[in-house]
Amino acid sequence: MKNLTTLPRSAKVRIRGQITIPQDIREDLNLDEQTMVNIFRVGKVVLVTPKRLERASLARKVAGKMKREGLTLKGLLSDLKSQRKRYLEEAYSRD
Repeated sequence: MKNLTTLPRSAKVRIRGQITIPQDIREDLNLDEQTMVNIFRVGKVVLVTPKRLERASLARKVAGKMKREGLTLKGLLSDLKSQRKRYLEEAYSRD
């Protein structure tokens, strides 16, 4: 995986609920037209993961990556709050 980022990426929801995942993300995650995905709703957040990632193995991989990167859940949630605030300010600024 090239880049872990919390910056939002835009995608349009089409009439039948279809969303196009940006090409660079599809390539980084080896997603093609045959890949099934899991979709989770966490509050007002939609999380999409390749179906091949099961909860237990996903949790182990995420925990390992977080440990290697020196990340904590508290830090990630704090960053999410600040990114959400920045996004809302940009999206709804009174220019």
